[in-house]
Amino acid sequence: MQIIRYKSSSGVALGMALNSQLIGYFQPNSELHNLLRLRTDELRMQIENSFQPGAANNLPTLILAPIDGETEVWAAGVTYKQSEQARMEESGTPDIYAKVYAAKRPELFFKATRRRVAGPDAPIVVRTDSTWDVPEPELVLVVNAHAEIIGYTIGNDVSSRSIEGENPLYLPQAKIYAGCCGLGPGITPAWEVSDPYNLTIHLAIERNGQVYWEGETSTRELKRRFDELVTYLFLENDFPDGVFLCTGTALVPERQFTLEPGDVVQIDVDQLGTLRNLVVRGKVKLGQGVS
Repeated sequence: MQIIRYKSSSGVALGMALNSQLIGYFQPNSELHNLLRLRTDELRMQIENSFQPGAANNLPTLILAPIDGETEVWAAGVTYKQSEQARMEESGTPDIYAKVYAAKRPELFFKATRRRVAGPDAPIVVRTDSTWDVPEPELVLVVNAHAEIIGYTIGNDVSSRSIEGENPLYLPQAKIYAGCCGLGPGITPAWEVSDPYNLTIHLAIERNGQVYWEGETSTRELKRRFDELVTYLFLENDFPDGVFLCTGTALVPERQFTLEPGDVVQIDVDQLGTLRNLVVRGKVKLGQGVS
């Protein structure tokens, strides 16, 4: 079961989906960030009260990114060995990334606000001033205002390797811009995922209708524990509307690969579904979209 945001005839709505069916509804005008203000037991009660036995309907056509209000997206870097090696390869200062991988303190950085986030089938952006761009498929923690992991979703931390590789201080420009992040399709409650450290992540990049690059990894390869990442994120920060925390990637295409406009990036994660996005170049290609 997943909590989803979707476009309805009356506006944006919140519901619960299972096996391509809509099986429950939250109150009209409910907003996701209000659910992220609840403690885990309160959220479970809300979900149970919203379930409508025998009331399944077809899934809405337009599923939106599972983020609203002032909820933020953050990310952790160099949490897999493969990511450490890739960052060292691209950088003129490779020892920095080796130190991050081995350090007690994880690398955490701000990634996006809701207006920079693409939902399922919406476009993601590569920068016009970048020459080397990659998707970064990641398991994403959904954390409430009380620093409790209440669920999981799929994320794409789209990145400019050319900009970050030029100088680590350029990380915000490599990571934070319009259309820089994909999230979705929904939020799977944490209590429905038996072992989040044993999830397969598969990435496929389609070009001209064919699979151009693909790879697979598992969250078993993570160096950092989720509670460790959340603890550091909340040390001197608060998130009244909750926060999404991308946990890092181990799927890094070879150096000669770069995303091109028209590519389609598909990320599949066990128990979480599929996130699929079209690649465009530059913010002017985003269009108006749906918030």
